[in-house]
Amino acid sequence: MALSKASFLTHLRAVANPRRRPPLCVSIRLLSFSSPEEAAAERRRRKRQLRMEPPLSALNRTQTAPKPQQQTPYYLNPNNPKLPEHVSALTGNRLNLHNRILALVRENDLDEAALYTRHSIYSNCRPTIFTINAVLTALLRQSRYADLLSLHRFITQAGVVPNIITHNLIFQTYLDCRKPDTALEHYKQFLNDAPMNPSPTTYRVLIKGLVDNNKLERAMEIKSEMDSRGFAPDTLVYHYLMLGHARVSDGDGILGLYEELRGRLGGVVDDGVVFGCLMKGYFIKGMEKEAIDCYEEALGKKMSAVGYNSVLDALSKNGRFDEALRLFDRMMKEHEPPKKLSVNLGSFNVIVDGYCGEGRFKEAIEVFRKMGEYRCSPDTLSFNNLIERLCDDGRVVEAEEIYGEMEGKGVSPDEFTYGLLMDACFRENRADDAAGYFRKMVDSGLRPNLSVYNRLVDGLVKVGKIDEAKGFFELMVKKLKMDVAGYQLMLKVLSDAGRLDEMLQIVDTLLDDNGVDFDEEFQEFVKVELRKEGREEELTKLMEEKERLKAEAKAKEAEAAEAAKRSARAAVASLLPSKLFGNKETDSESKSEGDIQALNKESSDGTAPEAELAERTTETEGDKATEHETA
Repeated sequence: MALSKASFLTHLRAVANPRRRPPLCVSIRLLSFSSPEEAAAERRRRKRQLRMEPPLSALNRTQTAPKPQQQTPYYLNPNNPKLPEHVSALTGNRLNLHNRILALVRENDLDEAALYTRHSIYSNCRPTIFTINAVLTALLRQSRYADLLSLHRFITQAGVVPNIITHNLIFQTYLDCRKPDTALEHYKQFLNDAPMNPSPTTYRVLIKGLVDNNKLERAMEIKSEMDSRGFAPDTLVYHYLMLGHARVSDGDGILGLYEELRGRLGGVVDDGVVFGCLMKGYFIKGMEKEAIDCYEEALGKKMSAVGYNSVLDALSKNGRFDEALRLFDRMMKEHEPPKKLSVNLGSFNVIVDGYCGEGRFKEAIEVFRKMGEYRCSPDTLSFNNLIERLCDDGRVVEAEEIYGEMEGKGVSPDEFTYGLLMDACFRENRADDAAGYFRKMVDSGLRPNLSVYNRLVDGLVKVGKIDEAKGFFELMVKKLKMDVAGYQLMLKVLSDAGRLDEMLQIVDTLLDDNGVDFDEEFQEFVKVELRKEGREEELTKLMEEKERLKAEAKAKEAEAAEAAKRSARAAVASLLPSKLFGNKETDSESKSEGDIQALNKESSDGTAPEAELAERTTETEGDKATEHETA
């Protein structure tokens, strides 16, 4: 049987090189294997041989210096924070769960989506952070901040690691709730503890929220921090900061930010998002020609819907609403979703506000109702804006019609919506309708603040509806944490109506409420009202009676506690058996009874604990057992 050419040449090279050490076992494959099973068997044999015989380099290895110990990978160090899941985790059953929850979100069944997410946390198929973020985003979109924070708290306690999107949603939530300090505390904690760095979106959310909460200086500090971290200049961040300067009529600040941005971008600003705020800066400084030149320059730039809206707002609020309407028509013609989005909800809000500013409310309502044709759905803020402008102009009936369309659009009114309608009804001498709107607000689960409640009471009192005002007072005492001003308002109303008995009943309830401090100033207020009818002493008698009742209640509590102690001591004493083994010598029994009496006396003096009594009881029982064995 002849060797193959390749095998023969390999054999010749091995023979010609005397330095090469021949392998321990040379296996020359002569022919192909007769079957796949035979080839598999040969592969297994070679693997076994490699496991049993070390490589030749290991046999000739010399002692070398030990290699430096490699650093433990990040994910293996238990002291490091856990990293969030990668998007690759969204596969299989977890992807199916993600799609089911997204279907609930698209159906606007957010309660079921949030509940499904909670139940899945401790199931065999745990949702990914991307699924949770989808639910949180939907809750934020509908301004359901309490539900959002509750779900976030739940997943945090369950050990789900948030990613940067989750943190951004929390920042946005607190900023929308007018709690910028809380948002900054979370941001500081994020920088200290999170295993990730902030993204450009993080800074956009923070800076926009701080500007909306009138914290421009803090927003400028965040922008400086962003620059120090090496981020590229963001035109949207500069837009928000320039908008903040425009709100305080700081034209120089706007121009300074624009020059800074242009310098960092090499002298050319291609993104048109900043030109609307730049126009506002020129208008503030009285430079109308420069503002119009800036407008013409902006039309040749790359414009997004946000940039267009800024230009629309600058034109409509500076006496050029006709030019704004022409620009709005151009925007609607260019709007070709999803290829180009030149119109959004903000565009319609600006135009509706502009029409209202011009007194053209009919056109404003027509434009408002055209949003659906351009795939824009009005939110609660859009409805509130139009309702407020209509109510301010005395068009309460039209405002109520717009309010009636909210349910059909799937938009829920908030406290501000009901407050606007309530105030408008009071101005139109429709106190019953105003009270009805307040009752709807309470029945829908919303919690009106004290300001809205005080306006309701004041409006009802002015039209002589004191009983209705008192009824709402009794209702809100259970739902709101009433302050001193709220109590004094109702007490003043009853005093002016000569209903001092009802006034004293409220004071009686107030004295039982530990949440309100009935201090000397408050007492003096009540005495002044009672002094008008010569009933000042009734307050003193009422307070003395309350103190007496409280003292009696404390005495009863102390007596009950002492009775409980006596009952406990009696229960321990009952555990001591007097005659377990028939008639025995009375020495041990008398000894046990003497010990019990002594311990009871010591316990009453507070010197011997019940544990010592139990220990002595055990010793007595042991003595009895020993005597029984001896007998």
